[in-house]
Amino acid sequence: MMRELRRRYGDYLASGAYLAIVLFGLESPAPQSRLMAAGLIAVLALWAWLAALHRYRFIADTPTSRIASAAQGYVELLGRARSHPGSRILSKLTLLPCVWFRYEIHRRQADGKWERLDHGESPDTFLLDDGSGECVVDPEEAEIVTPRKQEWRRGEYRYREWLILEQDPLYALGYFVTLDPLGGPPAAREEVGALLAEWKRDRAALLARFDANRDGEIDLVEWEAARKAAKAEVAERHKALQSAAGSIHVLRKPPDGRLYLLSNLPPEGLAGRFRRWAWFHLAVLLAAAPAAILFWLGLL
Repeated sequence: MMRELRRRYGDYLASGAYLAIVLFGLESPAPQSRLMAAGLIAVLALWAWLAALHRYRFIADTPTSRIASAAQGYVELLGRARSHPGSRILSKLTLLPCVWFRYEIHRRQADGKWERLDHGESPDTFLLDDGSGECVVDPEEAEIVTPRKQEWRRGEYRYREWLILEQDPLYALGYFVTLDPLGGPPAAREEVGALLAEWKRDRAALLARFDANRDGEIDLVEWEAARKAAKAEVAERHKALQSAAGSIHVLRKPPDGRLYLLSNLPPEGLAGRFRRWAWFHLAVLLAAAPAAILFWLGLL
């Protein structure tokens, strides 16, 4: 749960924690409490500053790729959000057609605090289309930033919903892979074996093609040459079939833990958002760290 909260609201949680720790320090008369409060704020601000800076650098430093020519691995893509042909996703609370949604339902308690009763988000994949091709986007474990947020109250209940709509601009940082519709390496290995078996049935043709020393036998070196020729022929066949069938591109969470980010904000807006948070947390750090030192020295 904490991981989910950090992924969604990390900067806001840090800001709330600053305020709570300051109030704790002000209410306690003991100097040790103020020293501890200043130290905690400094540590928290350092963590939050590095996290925001980390996100800003990924957005600013990763060049935009085109789906048709993107390399396998970590990429930045920019296009439009689309549903899969024939599929329809409706948001949980407002039933609006969309490609992705998140929702929360809270109820006000007798003490005025809000209790979260229900929450969730769409696990369904959708498409990113950049004009050069389409990529299936898996939203699982993505950090999703969208300005399309609605909040309303009905009696003692509060409802919140976030959306990415069809045809929204879509920015994505993640791990790009192209799936082989023909079954990948296992299927290719089986085809190589079948092709070699076929060649062995016509021994005269096999000798004519691979008996380099003309001794009437296929030795180990010549058999290895035959294997390479069969692999090359199968690879060419797969390449032609893939071109005819179309490749399936998928964007998912990077296996090495790098940032997986989806947003319908433009990259400039996203980078500016994380840059401003980085400056804010750095300012808090620069204020809290000297204060902690002064408290520790007994000068405050």
